[in-house]
Amino acid sequence: MPILQAEQVSKEYQLDGRTISVLRTIDLDVARGEFVVIAGSSGSGKTTLLSILSGLDRPSSGRVRLVDEDITDLSEDQLAPLRNRLTGFVFQGFHLIPSLNALENVMFPAELNRDPLAREKAVELLDRVGLAQRQASFPEQLSGGEQQRVAICRALINDPAIIFADEPTGNLDSENSRLIIELLLDLQRDRQLTLLMATHSHSLSRRADRIVRIADGMIVGEERQAP
Repeated sequence: MPILQAEQVSKEYQLDGRTISVLRTIDLDVARGEFVVIAGSSGSGKTTLLSILSGLDRPSSGRVRLVDEDITDLSEDQLAPLRNRLTGFVFQGFHLIPSLNALENVMFPAELNRDPLAREKAVELLDRVGLAQRQASFPEQLSGGEQQRVAICRALINDPAIIFADEPTGNLDSENSRLIIELLLDLQRDRQLTLLMATHSHSLSRRADRIVRIADGMIVGEERQAP
């Protein structure tokens, strides 16, 4: 079984009496351990698709299965612990909690899971990404690249089966973008993670196992990369 399945997923919004179609009958399977890029221009529906596949948003129609569980009709109370246990998120805007230092930000999802090893795991992850000396630093004291590394550690703290990344290098300069890409791919290989990433970066897309191209809310092509 694929780790992630979307069947005939559509998303519509009502705006000023009009129906706006953002996604249209998306079918997608993602295998365990696969690195898939959702590629498309701004406004193509990449972020909406990622949000629905990860359980952050709901489809207007269609079904989504995540790690062998149909999440389509689950309540938020049911979804929240499932997302925290099975998934990790890396966003363009970092989304760190300003009042928590780097170590506390990384620990937060594990503490929600009542993991007694939360601090130990967070320290190990921060060391892995070269931030062992910045554990006590707050987000405002960190550079953009450092904040994104903290966000990646936070995404990994609960040993998720799948990582969702939405334009993870979108707010970074070229050098930090390169470092973040290499870090994500190293961690994905080391931990045998499934990585689903929305991006319009051609250089990043070339590193994926598969590119799924989306335009106007529809899948318009797929390309498997040579190993």
